[in-house]
Amino acid sequence: MELYQLRSYVMVAREGGIARAAELLFSSPPAVSAHIKALEDEFSLRFFERGPQGMKLTADGEAFWEEAERVLDAARRMGERADELRGRVRG
Repeated sequence: MELYQLRSYVMVAREGGIARAAELLFSSPPAVSAHIKALEDEFSLRFFERGPQGMKLTADGEAFWEEAERVLDAARRMGERADELRGRVRG
């Protein structure tokens, strides 16, 4: 599991579709789709129902989303802490 995969997953969950998520991540839809597939394969879970209306979280996807948000928040806090230790201000 990589942070960029979690970022893709969370953005698709928020936006409900790969195309919009890819745009916001400055990535391509195939890359974002591959990130999600890699996570689903790694954890042997299906996170989204894919359909013509977009991507809808499954029950497993809903549960995983909370954890993914926590991990990304922890990574952000670590970066902020590193900046503090270096004496930089971030904002």
